Amino acid sequence: MNDWNNTDDPPVTISVSRRVKPGCEKEFEAIIIGITADAMSFKGHLGANIFRPTDTENPEYRVIFKFDRMSNLRRWEESEVRQQWLKRAEPLTLGLPDTQTLTGLETWFALPSQRAIVPPPRYKMALITWLAIYPLISIINILFAPILNPLPLLLRTFLLTVVLVSLMTYVVMPQMTKVFTKWLYPKRKSR
Repeated sequence: MNDWNNTDDPPVTISVSRRVKPGCEKEFEAIIIGITADAMSFKGHLGANIFRPTDTENPEYRVIFKFDRMSNLRRWEESEVRQQWLKRAEPLTLGLPDTQTLTGLETWFALPSQRAIVPPPRYKMALITWLAIYPLISIINILFAPILNPLPLLLRTFLLTVVLVSLMTYVVMPQMTKVFTKWLYPKRKSR
């Protein structure tokens, strides 16, 4: 049974931010490399991104892990190997880790430079997604119709969705998020 749409065990992205003690950056880098390499050996691991500090006054590292299922992320989080890496990192860091978990379309709307990942309201995500998909699917249909129309429906749909999802994930949604940043992430007014 295909469980890609299983809402009880969805694909997940987890963001972990840690502030590093001054002078401990090199040791912490080795830990990040080791922990991400070990995470890759776990079932369902889809990749990791490391964002190194850009501000020497705020030496914060951010590591983003992606897993195909929440249950696979939980196996990683509860693993002995991960616990050992966290123990090694503890004396090198300041404070507790800032951990955030995202599932579903929220990951399309995550700004890499934001300190905290707080997804926009769902109606905003739905509207931006529709604004991206409608013209994109229309253009794909126009451009590829001569090639796709002779193909069987299931193959045609498969190819169309592969192109659409790839463009949405890697090209269109990052741009849409940048264009609509002020609407998606309005500045909170101070009281």
